[in-house]
This record gives sequence, C-alpha cells and structure tokens, in this order.
Amino acid sequence: MLTTTSVTWLDLLCLTGVATVGIYLVKQTFVLKKNLAPYPPGPRGWPLIGNILDMPRTKPWLTFTEWGQKYGDITHIEVQGRHIIVLNSVKTAMEMMDSKSTLYSDRPVIPMAGELVGWKDSLPLLPYGDRFRLYRRNFHQVIGTRAAVDVYNVIEEVETHRFLKRVLANPDRLQEHVQHTAGAVIFRISHGYEVEEDNDPLVDRADRVITHGSQALAPGAFMVDIVPFLAKVPAWFPGAGFKRTAREWREALEEIVSASHKFVKDQMVAGIAPVSFTSSLLKGGDVSAEEDHVAKWSAFSLYTGGADTTLSSIYSLFLAMTLFPDVQKKAQAEIDAVIGPDRLPSLADRESLPYIEALVKEVLRWHVTVPTGVPHCVTEDDIHDGYYIPKGSLIMPNIWFMLNDPRTYANPSQFNPERFLAKDGKEPETEPQKICFGFGRRICPGRHLADASIWISTVMSLAVFDISKVVENGVEITPEVEPLSGTVSHSKPFKCSIKPRSLTALGLIEQDANY
Repeated sequence: MLTTTSVTWLDLLCLTGVATVGIYLVKQTFVLKKNLAPYPPGPRGWPLIGNILDMPRTKPWLTFTEWGQKYGDITHIEVQGRHIIVLNSVKTAMEMMDSKSTLYSDRPVIPMAGELVGWKDSLPLLPYGDRFRLYRRNFHQVIGTRAAVDVYNVIEEVETHRFLKRVLANPDRLQEHVQHTAGAVIFRISHGYEVEEDNDPLVDRADRVITHGSQALAPGAFMVDIVPFLAKVPAWFPGAGFKRTAREWREALEEIVSASHKFVKDQMVAGIAPVSFTSSLLKGGDVSAEEDHVAKWSAFSLYTGGADTTLSSIYSLFLAMTLFPDVQKKAQAEIDAVIGPDRLPSLADRESLPYIEALVKEVLRWHVTVPTGVPHCVTEDDIHDGYYIPKGSLIMPNIWFMLNDPRTYANPSQFNPERFLAKDGKEPETEPQKICFGFGRRICPGRHLADASIWISTVMSLAVFDISKVVENGVEITPEVEPLSGTVSHSKPFKCSIKPRSLTALGLIEQDANY
C-alpha cells in the first residue's frame, strides 16, 4: 500500500516529467514557427537530456557515418541544449564552411581541452576574431604557400636522411623514429631548435602534451564536454578525476610552451639565434606583452599542428607499403627510372614523379589523420538546404566518411594511388588535400609544410628500403588496419620488415646527412 509520502513523490516526479516534456515541445514549436524551418534529421532525443546517450565516446566517425546513411548528409542532435550538426558530404561542408565562412568559422568553448587543460590560446581553438587573424597572418608569411615552404627544403631533406639512418640502425623502433623526425623538422622551423639525436627532452615533453591535447579534444571522450557544468565540480568530488588529469596536463602544456619560447629569446639575447618562425616575429626584441603572447602561441601552434599529424601519415605509409607490395614496386620503379641509383631523391624532383605524388594523396585519403576535424561554431542563425542551424551550433565534418564516400571515391576501401592519375580519358578523383586539411577560414595553415614532409619521407624511404611483412616462426604476420581514437588518429602499432634494397642503397643511407 502506498504511503502519503510516496504518492507525493510520485506526483512530483510525474509533474516534473510532464513539465519537462511540455517545455521541450513548446520550445521546439516556437523555434520551428520563428524560423519556418525544421532542424536537420537525426536520432530522436529524450526530453531534458536530449541525445546525450547517442553521443559516441570512441571512434565517433563510425557512428556519424551510420547517421549519414540513415538521415542524410546533414544530421542533427541536441545535447544539454547544445546543437550538434554532423556533415557527411564534401558538397555540404564546402557550401557551409567555405561559401558561408563568415558564419561558420568560430570555435566553440571546449571545456576539457580549451578551458581546463589550457589549449584555448592555441590556433586550433582560438575564437574567430582579431587575434585569430593575426595568428593566421603570421603563418601565411612563413609557410602559407608552397614557395614559402621551399625555403625549408634543406631542413626537410637532411632530417629525413637522418631518419633513414635511424631506421637502418633500429628498424623495430619505426614509430619512435617517425615521431622524432617530425618533431625535429617542425622545431627547427618554429623555434630554430636542433633536436638531439636520441631522447631529446624538449621534443619528448612536446610530444606528450600533443598526445594529451588529442585525447582531450576527442569528441565524447570527456563527459565535461557533453555536460559543461561538471567543470564547476571540485576535484575531490567522486567521478571528477578528469579535473586532476586536466591540472596535470595544463602544467605540462604551460611548461613546454614557455620553455620553447624562452629558448629562442635566450638565443636572440646571445646573438646566436638562427632564423625561425619565432625569431622572425620577435625581431628587434622590443615587442609588447600581446605581441610576445601571440608569437609564443603561434609558434607552438605551428609545432602542435604539424608534428602529430605528420607522424600519423608517415607511419601509415609504412603500414600501407607492408600491406600493398604491388604499389610499393610501382613507386620504386618510377624512382629508379627518374632518379636512378646514384643519389637520394629531393623535393626538386617532385614534378617528375607523378606516381609518388598519387601515392602520397592515397596515404592521406586511406588513413584519415583528423577523422572529425575540430568543431566549427556558427555565429548567427542560418537556414541551409531548408534546415534551421541555430546560432552556437557545433559543426562537425565527418572527414573520415568524406574520404571513404563511394560517391566520391571508387572502391574506397581499396588502396589505389592510380585513382589520382588521369588514365584512358578518365579524370582523376577528388584530391584529398581539399578535404583532409579542413575547410574555410579554419583550413590547416601548415598544410603545405605537412604535405612536403610526407612527400619527402615517402620518396626517400622507398628509394632505399624494401618494406614487407614480418615472418615469425615461419608465419607471415599481416598487420591489422585499425585507426585509433583521438582528434589525431594513429594507426594501431604494427610490425614490419625494413631492409635496404641493395648495397648501393645502403651506401646512400650511410652518406653524411648534414646541413
């Protein structure tokens, strides 16, 4: 038998539920009448909590792809009052984020990565405005065009030659070597810092904070990004372990940003600073606190934007060559025919190697480095394709699906560089660089530098190494293709055999690799 107290609580719960549903329906009706357009279709949410249970915590691009197949190219969900719009086609992404870039170029507040860890001052999370434009102008002056990036060709080539030496000496540490080289190239350009041969303390610390940043930015990885008021919960509160994690990550981030900036300033005072991104911005030394802040974070944004993504692409190149030996043989045949056996390729050879160019494009398409990009934010209400896009909505391009969309790429699961070569009157398929580096005014400003790094690593590695599957106890080991979660997605670690192609190739590797 129910007591008076229990009936009262049941009544209150019912009233609360009815009120919540009522408020939700009134709100939806008001929005539809006001804007004369519906939200885009998407998974049906619950009153009060919306689609909080639908938000994926790992590999969100796969869930977003399922939504696209069910609801179309524009999908909508609502989580705690925040509207999230997922885009599943290149056409829609271009129409919204390129053609309407004045509306779609802001960044949302991301509680974990931006506010708690402290990445809000880096270019990827910077709000659209004057400081953002200043950062972008700094980038454009130094690496904004292929011609500007050509200045750093010697750095790229020498560091990649050193990479070949490290791989030859310890092929089992491939991922470590790729990471070291990516960091060496970017740090040299951003801060004029020449890394140590092994276990460089600055690179090691920088790579750790980049990993933290990728984890903090991954969609759905931290509940505080879905329920922002959790940021106010004290660190000792049960379930608030993310606050302690954020504090540790923030300290590491602030330390490396300040240490790398101080390195340049100390060298400038001593009169021994080489030309770098940072030294160029600080030229003369008489800069305001704001200019110093912009220089410090612009330079570190250059490092973070290039090192991890380049690592991801080059490591996946070795995976692809392990799995697709026929592609490797075609690439090596072109190198042998154009370059010959007596020297290493250089960036000056790029125009003469169309198959290598196509191979690099296919690596960018096949392993999607940033599968869902970094969310854009809408600054004003918009009606697009008949759908209402409210001010403040998060816009998430499903770049992974765009690069695996059978409407754009024939047999997308197949690794096929020839899709990017004109053949038998057939036009090449869409270049992945138009997709993988983002859209509109938020397109990656370091894309030309990243593209050059991946190209030179590809052509030099294939010129001197044969890459194949490892044989253990008489059994050939086939690596697993599994992209890992994170804002920057890496291939799952794998084993492969890396051996010099010939004694001549061995001699090229062992030559001096100096500036």
